[in-house]
Amino acid sequence: MAAPNETSVHPASFLLLGLVGLENLHPWLSIPFCLVYIVTLLGNFTLIFVIVMERSLHEPMCLLLAMLAVADLMLSSSTVPKALSIFWSLSKEMSFHACLTQMFFTHMSFVAESTILLAMAFDRYVAICKPLRYCTVLTPSVVARIGLAAVARSSCVMFPTIFLLRRLPYCGHHLMPHTYCEHMGIVLLACADISINVWYGFATTLLSPGVDIVLIGVSYALILRAVSRLSAKDAQLKAVGTCSSHASVISMFYTPALFSFFTHRFGHNVPHHIHILLANVYVLLPPMLNPVVYTMKHKLLREKVSQVVFRTRQARGRG
Repeated sequence: MAAPNETSVHPASFLLLGLVGLENLHPWLSIPFCLVYIVTLLGNFTLIFVIVMERSLHEPMCLLLAMLAVADLMLSSSTVPKALSIFWSLSKEMSFHACLTQMFFTHMSFVAESTILLAMAFDRYVAICKPLRYCTVLTPSVVARIGLAAVARSSCVMFPTIFLLRRLPYCGHHLMPHTYCEHMGIVLLACADISINVWYGFATTLLSPGVDIVLIGVSYALILRAVSRLSAKDAQLKAVGTCSSHASVISMFYTPALFSFFTHRFGHNVPHHIHILLANVYVLLPPMLNPVVYTMKHKLLREKVSQVVFRTRQARGRG
């Protein structure tokens, strides 16, 4: 018996439907999506440009922040443009291989960002608990290796999902009620046993962002213990202030992502369009807010960004 060819197993393309049941709101939803994406691009590109160009900002925390900005750009740019295309009724179709590519880069950038947030928590731990060793522990070469580790880790975690999805038959199912391709969204279209995919997705969530959250929690527990031992109240406030921006970013990043993950698997009573909205929140809001939060909290970075913005306005005024 001849083996079925690839086209008989995999659909040539998927049709992304967006928020099913809320199609009349698509044009209105495109407005905040578009504005948020524009702010995300401007904020993260400005942040990367300022950190790269200003040698005074070539410190571990700022270099990690530049890496975070790159991950944010990848996360939002791999998802939002297609969502806008759906909302504007430009194109809802995506080929099978393009869908797998989008899924890979979306989840890869999420795992990479989680890794970078863990590294930033370690940076704060060393800065507060081991200040005399900060310059010897977090050298430029160590920061570079952290960036390579984030890419390697996220790639290794996500590569198996491509093969796990390619092995599944889809029996002609090609209608996907989503704004972008994600792992579980594709899996649910298959017409075969998907338990391996489900358990692999569950395991990677627990072992990637799950472990990161635990380690970040441990680092903050150690930081709080060290801060409580400081005698001067001003020193305590300063130490807490250096961690506040990172803590804000962590809550913005993990809360909607994990809520979306668990409701997708266990929240069967949650309306489907709520699932999709939650899946869009964690690719929209954190990439937009991260540059704002860190720029406002980092004095030197805020000054350098202000200088760049002011020079740009001056140049436009002269033009």
